[in-house]
Amino acid sequence: MKRYLHSFAIFLLALFFTNFAHAQLKKQLTVDDIVKWNRISDKKISDDGRYVFVLTEPWKGTSSANLLDNRGNSLFSADSVRSADFTSGGEFLILNRAGKKAESLILFNIKNGTKEIIDSISKFSIMKDWGPWLLFTKKDSTLISLNLANNNRAEFGKVKEWTPAEKSTIILAVQGDSIVVINPSANTKIVAGSAKNTKRLALSKDGDYFAWLSKGEITIQSQSGVIKKISSGESSLPQGWRVPDNSQLYFSESGAKLYFGTAPAERKRDSSAVKGEWPGVQVWNWKEGTQFTAQVVEKEREKKRTFLAVYDIKSSSLVQLSTPSNERVVTSDKGDGEWALSLSDNKYRLEEMWTGRSKYDVHIINTVSDRSVPVAREVNGNPMISPKGNWVIWYSFPDSSWYAWSVKSMTGQFITTPSLLPVHDEDNDVPDWPSAYGVAGWNEDESALYLYDKYDIWRVDPLSLGKPLRITENGRESGITYRVEKTESTRDFIDEKGDLILSVFDNKTKESGYSKIAPGFKKGPQLLVKGPFSFSGLLKAKNSKDIIYTRENYETSPDVYLTDISFKKEQKITNINPQQNDFLWGRAELVSWTSLDGIKLEGVVYKPADFDPNKKYPLIVNFYEKNSSSLYSYRTPEAHRSTVDYHMYNSHGYVVFNPDIVYRDGYPGESGFNCIMPGISSLVQQGWVEEKAIGAQGHSWGGYQVAYLATRTSIFAAIESGAPVVNMFSAYGGIRWGTGLNRSFQYEHQQSRIGATPWEAHQRYIENSPLFAMDKVTTPILIMHNDQDGHVPWYQGIEYFVALKRLQKPVWLLNYSGEVHWPQKIQNKMDFQIRMLQFFDHYLRGKDAPKWMKDGISAIDLDYELGY
Repeated sequence: MKRYLHSFAIFLLALFFTNFAHAQLKKQLTVDDIVKWNRISDKKISDDGRYVFVLTEPWKGTSSANLLDNRGNSLFSADSVRSADFTSGGEFLILNRAGKKAESLILFNIKNGTKEIIDSISKFSIMKDWGPWLLFTKKDSTLISLNLANNNRAEFGKVKEWTPAEKSTIILAVQGDSIVVINPSANTKIVAGSAKNTKRLALSKDGDYFAWLSKGEITIQSQSGVIKKISSGESSLPQGWRVPDNSQLYFSESGAKLYFGTAPAERKRDSSAVKGEWPGVQVWNWKEGTQFTAQVVEKEREKKRTFLAVYDIKSSSLVQLSTPSNERVVTSDKGDGEWALSLSDNKYRLEEMWTGRSKYDVHIINTVSDRSVPVAREVNGNPMISPKGNWVIWYSFPDSSWYAWSVKSMTGQFITTPSLLPVHDEDNDVPDWPSAYGVAGWNEDESALYLYDKYDIWRVDPLSLGKPLRITENGRESGITYRVEKTESTRDFIDEKGDLILSVFDNKTKESGYSKIAPGFKKGPQLLVKGPFSFSGLLKAKNSKDIIYTRENYETSPDVYLTDISFKKEQKITNINPQQNDFLWGRAELVSWTSLDGIKLEGVVYKPADFDPNKKYPLIVNFYEKNSSSLYSYRTPEAHRSTVDYHMYNSHGYVVFNPDIVYRDGYPGESGFNCIMPGISSLVQQGWVEEKAIGAQGHSWGGYQVAYLATRTSIFAAIESGAPVVNMFSAYGGIRWGTGLNRSFQYEHQQSRIGATPWEAHQRYIENSPLFAMDKVTTPILIMHNDQDGHVPWYQGIEYFVALKRLQKPVWLLNYSGEVHWPQKIQNKMDFQIRMLQFFDHYLRGKDAPKWMKDGISAIDLDYELGY
């Protein structure tokens, strides 16, 4: 017995040292490592479901393309690929590859495994409805049509521009000085007209009609001859209007209508002005609907703006659909609809400055007769026209109800009410009306509209306020949220005669998956797959029941899985990040606590791989609104532009805590404090948090929140605050320079959540502005705010830095010159991650401070050293 125990003890000891050695071999992630991490940037499944294409890209480096069969076997791979697609029969994979001087194409024959490389490509198109056809232009302007089925090629030289018909082997092209119509299958060419100064080409999908724009004149033609010429001064256009060179030009789905852009006559500067002495003044007016700064941002686009017009070939009618008084027009039935939706917000633009949302006067316009019919006025919502043009619907923000207006009867009514169907955001916590959960789609004949509430999908009759049908049966009762997956059967409408695939999210466990409702929707959802993962990117093969999707959780990289519509068997067919096995990897856990306001809250704690509850760990608190639903997200390692990388910090021994926040109108700072602080306390009470090594990090709204926390508590040993607002008074009147919009709407109705103006609630602005309590800050602060920030004026970061510097409190500011709300260049993102980790390592783990923290780096020295 003693001998047995002795042997068993040796076995256990050996096992321990083996596992210990294995753990020691695992590495910490560095910034150089995380930029090499791959993500799936594209994936496709062949029409027959037999093959899958996957494109992966690292954050820094070249892309990798892989062709796989339905057993996961790799058939072909290539690097530096930008995009790829299958031909219609799935016989070929066409890959577009980037090059140093020019792009190239790889034509891979899946059946026999051969490939052909075509260099020096300037443009290409895979013609799926032609069969296995490929069109491309060489750098020498030679257009080549290639029938991949028989390898027949036709070449057409000196082709400057071309556009193909989607469903017929017809190409409209500019060849030399002529407009030509090419039929590559018959190897024929017809000269249609002169190509001098041609700016645009358009070809109907069936190839029966074509058009081009040249010198302000549109020529519409068929193979039988010219149908119509439209030019400046056309009687059906507004007086003095023209067809500019930048006009859009396209046919409707059937080819029966040609849409194009028009514009008022070009303006000329006042001739009385002396050349070179035009004053450089801006004139701002209090009555202007659009803030002058927004006008400046939009100036060049506005100078090129065109207004939509349509020519109906059958009736020979021309209708000007949009004008400066109704700029937004939406057509129906893929352009073939008799009626188009017209929206005008001109009268309401001024109030958009503080409401942050648009109101519209709504009309429909007949695309043949030019008849305009009013639908509704002052609609506080986002009106839309149904796909076939039978209905105009909108969600009304003030009363949280959906409305439907019949184009046939030209009457409307509300079709939901909050008491009948709660389609509004039940968790709304901004000082504004709640938004809608949205539209799932229409059925084929548009006799039913499918709407979402928080959990379920409802079939609603747009003709009346009848009792809606809940097709998902028990979402609310079970805490499950169902949403329609876009597949072939739901792309244009919801096919009630086919299977309906739904995404599934369990609001309690945060698990997800897919369900299916059988044709007719008489029975509730049948669960297909569900588990502790995040599922996304479902694609169904066009001509088979095969399906691909991605699956991930915090510990498992997103990979592509293959199954069929039954989901009885699934097969993992990629392994995009095998290097993950070489690194220390954390795990995610859902936690809960109660806020100081008595609200039940959730959050996610991310623990290191070797987490031991008997040890003490530094803690980073990182948050933005609510994120507990992302419990099973992978959080791909990356040199993030605005946040800590959770995996890198886990591998360095940090615990990361991401708490949900619920806000109370007027008190955004205190709301964050009341939610976050008891969350931290609940973790500290468990005994494994090093209480003197707690840090916080946030960006933008999160940057504001951590700046506020620094004025209320000394629990944090270090805080990084990115692009923060610290002075709500000056920020209220500030400009979002990226759009030119004034920021007041954010404070009155949106994320900043004050719910009033500074003169109505000045005390709230003071209480919620960290700047007025800088003397209470005891925490070292690292600020990142860039001088071209188009969201938060960067002088907010300067106010923050100057205040703390004046008080001689430890503070640093990183400005990535020329960058916007966050660093975009990879070298700047890497630098930010390096400095932020050094900052937290110094204050939370006791490491030596780098030179840039101890001594700074002068403007001159920055040209020669980085101070790491």
